[in-house]
This record gives sequence, C-alpha cells and structure tokens, in this order.
Amino acid sequence: MRFALPPRRFIVACMVASTALLIAGSSPGATAADVSQPVRGGTLNFVVDPEPPTLIDLTNTAVPTLKVSTKVTEGLLTYDFALHPGPQLATSWSISPDGLQYTFHLRHGVKWHDGQDFTSADVAYSIELLKRVHPRGKSTFANVTEVRTPDAFTAVLVLSKPSPFLIKAFSASESPIEPKHVYEGTDPFSNQNNNAPIGTGPFRFVKWVRGSYIEYERNPDYWDKPKPYLDKIIVKLIPDAPARSIAFETGSVDLGGNTPIPLSDIARLKQNPKLGIETRGYEFEAGVVRVEFNLSNQYLKVPAVRQAIARAIDRNVIAKTIYYGYASVLSSPIIPEGPYHDPTPTPYPFDVAKANALLDAAGLPRNSDGVRFSVIVDPLPISDIPQRTAAYLRSALAKIGVSVTIRNQDLPSYLRRVYSDHDFDIAVNGMSNLFDPTVGVQRLYWSQSIRKGVPFTNASGYSNPEVDRLLEQAAVEPNEAKRKQLFGQFQQIVGRDLPDVNLVEQQQVTIYNKRVHHHTTSPDGLDSNFSDVYLSP
Repeated sequence: MRFALPPRRFIVACMVASTALLIAGSSPGATAADVSQPVRGGTLNFVVDPEPPTLIDLTNTAVPTLKVSTKVTEGLLTYDFALHPGPQLATSWSISPDGLQYTFHLRHGVKWHDGQDFTSADVAYSIELLKRVHPRGKSTFANVTEVRTPDAFTAVLVLSKPSPFLIKAFSASESPIEPKHVYEGTDPFSNQNNNAPIGTGPFRFVKWVRGSYIEYERNPDYWDKPKPYLDKIIVKLIPDAPARSIAFETGSVDLGGNTPIPLSDIARLKQNPKLGIETRGYEFEAGVVRVEFNLSNQYLKVPAVRQAIARAIDRNVIAKTIYYGYASVLSSPIIPEGPYHDPTPTPYPFDVAKANALLDAAGLPRNSDGVRFSVIVDPLPISDIPQRTAAYLRSALAKIGVSVTIRNQDLPSYLRRVYSDHDFDIAVNGMSNLFDPTVGVQRLYWSQSIRKGVPFTNASGYSNPEVDRLLEQAAVEPNEAKRKQLFGQFQQIVGRDLPDVNLVEQQQVTIYNKRVHHHTTSPDGLDSNFSDVYLSP
C-alpha cells in the first residue's frame, strides 16, 4: 500500500490531460482476454457488512456506505494506483499558478437518473454542501471560498489559501456530486435521496429490502457506453461472518471487500480454486485501528489513567493473535506508507507493572474485588475484528484493575451513541488516512472537528491549540519538507497527550470468485463504480 506524493509539475501535467488514465487494460493483473472480451450481462452478488446506515456518502462515510454510494453517484475525477487524477464527470482541469483557482471543464450530455441534465450548478452546490455536512468536508474544503459557474459546463473553485492536497479529493468515494434539484431547500441529513439515491453513475437504484439486500440495475443512459457490462448488482447483507465464508464457497456471493470473512477462514478459502484474494484497492482506505477515549469521562480525562491503559496494551499480541498477522504494529495516527509518518516510538510502551504504578499514584486503589474502576467499551460494528479487539482489552485491562464491559449494537446505534449523544467511555474503531493527513487524520484531532452528529470525526473531544496550529499550517504548506516537519510535531504531541491509542495498521483483503473481472482497478478498490466489472461465463 505504498504511495508517494508526485511532484507538482507531474500533477499539473496530469490535470490538463483530457484522456482517461484509468482504462480497463491499465490495471495491474489485467489480461489481454480481460481487456478485449468483456462480457455483457449477468448479476453480481456483492456482499457488504454491516448494512449501510445510508446509501449515499454525503453525510456518512461508513465503509459499507462507500461500497454502495459509488455505484450510483460519481465524482469529478478518478485516480490510478499512484493517485494520479483522471476524468470522470470532469473531462479536463487546471490549477492556477498561485494555487488559488481550480477550473473543471465538465462532461456534456450527462443526465441524472431522473432525466434532469447535469450542470456546473450541481458541482457548485455539492462542494458547498460537502463543506457543510460531510464528515471530512469541513477540513477538505476549508479554503474554498466560492465555486463560480461561468457556464453550464465550467466550475471554478476559488480558494483563500493553497491546498496542496486538494487535487486528490475529487473521487466519488470522497466528494460525491449530488443533484442540486433534489437537495436544495431540504435537510441533507434526512433527504429521501440518502435512502433512494439518484445519481449519474453506471447503475440505478431499484430497491432496498432492509436486512436482506439492495438492488441496482444497469443505467441504459450511462455516458460511458458501452459500459456498464453488468445487468444488475445485488448487495447481499449477511450479518454472520461464518455464513459469509460459506456463501463464497457455495457461490451465492461473488465479491466482498474489507476482509469480509473471519481471518481464521482465509487460509482455507485460499485453497479453493474458484476463489481469489486481492490486497490492492485499499490505498484510499489505509488507516489505523485505535482505541479512542471520551475525555469527559471522570477517569479517562486524567492523563495518568490514559497512560496506564496505553501501557497495558500489547500491540504485538493484537497484530499476531487478533489479526492473524494481517496487521503491523503502529503507534502513530499516520501510516508508514505515506511520506509524513513519524517513526518515533510511543512514550508509553507495554509495561503492566508501570501501568499499575501509574494508577496507584493517581489515587485509584483496587477494591476488595481487585477493581479500581469500570468502563464500557463500544467496538465499531463492522466485521468481527473490533469485537475481538474489545475482548482483548477486557483481558488486558483486568490486569491493571480496570473492569471492562463490552457493549454491542448495530451501526446506526453506534454512530448515534458515539458521535451524537457522546455517550461512551472507550470506542474501538479504525480510521482511514485516505490520500492525505489533512483529510484523513486532521478530522480526529482538530478542535473544529468536534461536531455533534457528524460521524468519524473528533469524538474524544480533544482540543489542543498547538495541535490545531500545526494541522492548520500543514494544510496550506506547499513545501513538502516543512509539511513533514509539521506533521511530525503533531504526531509527537498527540502521542504524548493520548486522546487515543493507535494500535495497528490492518491489511485488508478482498475475496472474489474468479469469474469476476476488473473489480479492483484503482485505489478505491470496491468503492469504485464497477462500470468495468464483468462476469465470465
């Protein structure tokens, strides 16, 4: 999952190109037969777990939402595995020499699924909406002051300051372009489009049978003919992890991502000649598994308590036992594959004796049952891994006198509890770094990202003016060496402050039936639009 930020002159050269960089045959692993003989027709059975809370990634960026949203809703650009941009709803683009204007020339003849014309007004409205309601939009588009629309097929983003990362932010999975005529004058959080979406993409929404499946059909008016090749996509909702493994083995499911089966089953499924395993396609999602503290909790607001908990956790056990080796130990919020990772070791390494001493010194003695205090741990209900991590925490923290109760719930309840009600002690979750720390990491530590009801932001309530300053300066710093220095300082401060404990970087896998072709052609992986996907007989 290694990627590097390309030189600015190369980015500009890519931006002015008007030909696609993401043709089917350019993807690694594509064969001549794959490229020359796509087969039209058939239904793809695509498993997604858990059930998405919404079908559009406008106000919610949960992993299952990203998987389905992009089949219907598109972005201005696509990206290759090196994160170089290519056209989607925009056919060409340029950045002014001072970095303060991004001009997009839009595709002609595109229609929304309800028959309305797609225009620059939709782009302008969507950017403004993303800035207001998207979990990462506030930081991504922080410097965008307006979007000008000189004509129906030109959109110009005007910035107050340069944003060196912004050209990587226009994929459908990050910045979906929504229909202005559907959202204007409504509450974007409750708009009916969130559950019955209208887009410009290769597939049209048909129906959502809650708890069972979501159905999409081929868009016969799609602008990129003769795509898509599939007739239908059936998104199967199978909450039981072992049942998903069986579904792959029996052929009732063709494709699934984000490690859709128990890690203990991977070795067995690798032996099935009809199935394949893919590890690419997570470059945008690459991120960190973490334990996040509610800093308003009477115990967890004490730095010594957080330090003790950090010292009670053995990251090596988590990587080897819970992740079966499909993870690497990490203590930073920024992953090593990117250019901004600080390798400085954690100041709170695993040491149970030191952890107990810290709690003794903090005036938290054990009672007759050996318990100092109790907390509730809420694992993110996506796959069984957060649940297993929570079980490990219960065992590890018992050794320092902290009693853990694990609370399980469905995804909407978890999101409401953690991000709306702020009714939690410790959350176990994973957060994507995405294509730049300003987008993927800043939202978790920036005080302005303490936003009630907006998921996957700063739930801990962490606020440090120096961290804010470093993050805000890095967001506009064009010099790569200085940017790396700023992010390095940021990592060392949050590593000491411990609003969370970063544990491991997980290696995600995709499971697929070998009759499915071109499912992973970009860093979006299965978050792409599937317009290139086809099934062999």
